[in-house]
Amino acid sequence: MVRQTGGVSVATSPERAVPRPVLADAVDLARAAVVELREGGVGAYLGVTSEDEFAATHRFAADLPGYRGWQWAVVVAAGPDDTRATISELALLPGPDALVAPEWLPWDQRIRPGDLSPGDLLAPPAQDPRLVPGYVANGDPEVDDVALELGLGRKKVMSLEGRLDAATRWSEGEFGPDSDMAKAAPSTCGLCGFYLPLAGSLHAAFGVCGNELSADGRVVHASYGCGAHSDTSLPLGAGSPAFDAYDDGAVEMSSTSASGTEDSGSVSTE
Repeated sequence: MVRQTGGVSVATSPERAVPRPVLADAVDLARAAVVELREGGVGAYLGVTSEDEFAATHRFAADLPGYRGWQWAVVVAAGPDDTRATISELALLPGPDALVAPEWLPWDQRIRPGDLSPGDLLAPPAQDPRLVPGYVANGDPEVDDVALELGLGRKKVMSLEGRLDAATRWSEGEFGPDSDMAKAAPSTCGLCGFYLPLAGSLHAAFGVCGNELSADGRVVHASYGCGAHSDTSLPLGAGSPAFDAYDDGAVEMSSTSASGTEDSGSVSTE
């Protein structure tokens, strides 16, 4: 809601009262404070809002390169019996349509697959739910069978949660059963001779492709497939003949007569 007080636009809300005239009329004082700051241009006056009975904020458009939509906010104050306001605070603040930087994220949350380069070190987060100590049963028979052999094996192994996360990514990824390649394939990886099943609890659903002309070295879903399946056969008539086709049109039949003998047929070819 906007009200007019002494020729000045006053922005109010149900929670805030209309600024006292001594505060609302201090537009020139507020503008002069920004100009004296000498930090940049001062644009159009945007209005005033009441902070409480003794303070109000005047706002001006900031005419600064790179600060589109930002505003100068000048807080003026006046006591109960004051006839003139004084400057209390001055700040450059983003407006409702201001161009601002994206929300900051810690570096470990900005890392994405493919960011790791040779020589980089990336430690797992503390208390990573994807990992459990190697001596703890994690539900994978391949690991649990040797988990209690002290002094052997790995310090940490993937937890059930970690395996489920990986299985979800692989199933929904490029080499999952719902990919375009899989939908157009004549058969599935689970029936392919190039399919190398994973060990452990992921054995039934995932393996590695061993065909260098397909998804070589990639983890593929057993229901994924491609045109390079080991049982793929060429369509009839494919390939090149060993010899040129015999042209019947090049054979010409003719009859000849020889002296003292009966006519006999002869064949000539061109």
